[in-house]
Amino acid sequence: MTGAYLLDLPGRTPYGEALALQRSLAGAVSQRAIPDTVILLEHEPVVTLGRRTDEASELHLPDGVDVEVVETDRGGKSTYHGPGQLVCYPILDLNRHGRDLKKYVRDLEEAIIHTLAAFSLESTRYEGLTGVWLPPSGSLGPRKIASIGVRASRWVTTHGYALNVDLDPAPFTQWITACGLEDAQFTSMAAELARPLSVEDVRPAAADAIADIFGLELEELPSEDGAGLWPQPVHEQLATR
Repeated sequence: MTGAYLLDLPGRTPYGEALALQRSLAGAVSQRAIPDTVILLEHEPVVTLGRRTDEASELHLPDGVDVEVVETDRGGKSTYHGPGQLVCYPILDLNRHGRDLKKYVRDLEEAIIHTLAAFSLESTRYEGLTGVWLPPSGSLGPRKIASIGVRASRWVTTHGYALNVDLDPAPFTQWITACGLEDAQFTSMAAELARPLSVEDVRPAAADAIADIFGLELEELPSEDGAGLWPQPVHEQLATR
């Protein structure tokens, strides 16, 4: 087991603040100033565009919809984040976890699968598709429940995964063509369990799964001050070079 930090941010974190936090922490991790750090949070409504997004075909936001649209430096296409979704940003030095970005994505999928199993939800991955799905059940086909988009610079990772806990999946199909997938179905843990579920309920299982899959011994940092806990402009500059 390797020592690591857990930053479990309360409330809702604006996407821009979370992005600046990731870059700052990534710079610090790359310089070995701090250990690997895992961020868990919940976002305000935002559509993020990965490097492979085709805006003309993927974005079809209704007039007057109140959602931020942000271009990012992660891989993948467009996705949606919002209240009722648990977002995990692992800032890991892959020099310590194997220099293999594809394996890293598979490990993230495995962490999500373990998290869902803690709530008696069977999930799977599909060849050629990134993310985690619920398998066909009765009249229902495969339903996507978690999305992944990552970036690595100097083998230090940013971005991560988003797990639908209890939210209306309509934005994934009515606002965007999420992940570039036509006719895909999206779901949430609450919908599959047929009961209310909060992001707070899922955070401990998500932290345990990440720790188990990546061999981390997580030390939780105080987070009363939210993302402002780590204002490190020098480290942020290092991460973006």
